[in-house]
Amino acid sequence: MLRREIWVDPRGRVVRYNLAYINHLVYAGDNGRVLGYDSAHGCHHRHYRGRVTKVRFESFGQIEARFQRECNRLAKEVRHAQD
Repeated sequence: MLRREIWVDPRGRVVRYNLAYINHLVYAGDNGRVLGYDSAHGCHHRHYRGRVTKVRFESFGQIEARFQRECNRLAKEVRHAQD
């Protein structure tokens, strides 16, 4: 499951976001969040199988593209493991 929560101000700027790939069969911790990016707690960070690291933020578009690339890679790994 992919979850995308994006908060936008009246001017159309992204002011908060939460992007997550959730799959309890791949990772049971962190409520099944295998991969995630969000801006909670006043900083931009990445979740990966329970580990949290800060990320450099240039734009929401850049973060969203990075998230999508990583999701695509993870989906391929899951499909390959199921074969």
